Amino acid sequence: MALSYFAAGWGFVISATFTVAIVEREPALAGQGAFVWALVGLAAMPAVFLWDRVARRWGDIPALLLAFGLQTVSIVLPALSGSLTAAFAGAVGYGATFIGIVSLTLALVGRRAPQNPGKAMARLTLSYGAAQMIAPVVAGAMAQATGSFKGALWLTAVVMVVGMALLATLPKDS
Repeated sequence: MALSYFAAGWGFVISATFTVAIVEREPALAGQGAFVWALVGLAAMPAVFLWDRVARRWGDIPALLLAFGLQTVSIVLPALSGSLTAAFAGAVGYGATFIGIVSLTLALVGRRAPQNPGKAMARLTLSYGAAQMIAPVVAGAMAQATGSFKGALWLTAVVMVVGMALLATLPKDS
């Protein structure tokens, strides 16, 4: 679970740190970064409530797998296309998933460690935080070396897919 949540932290921080820069680096999108970032916020507003409903209907692990998958697609959209549509879709997908992943994961670990949920959540938070320190350094170095964020976005997608694979090994909801 901790390694899966590390992947979630990696996916979160790359988009949180670089979305505006990625948009602004595209000549056709220059000046749109703030608007794209506002879309992230608008999409995030109802996310916790929506993901809670998904989890209640399909279960925690399937909901998390869906959220991870949608966030992964959102991460690679700007790597696939420099269009405004890709930037908007990526922003909405990211906004709609990142806080849902956090809330679903913490709720899941709280239910699975009822004797001491705070301790389990602290371990997960440490894992998520470690990713938030490591990922921007790696992505920034990659972008500086290549002049593009595309490689960093693809690496982030791979990290997210590995996180999904690890998540899929967890016992299903009881």
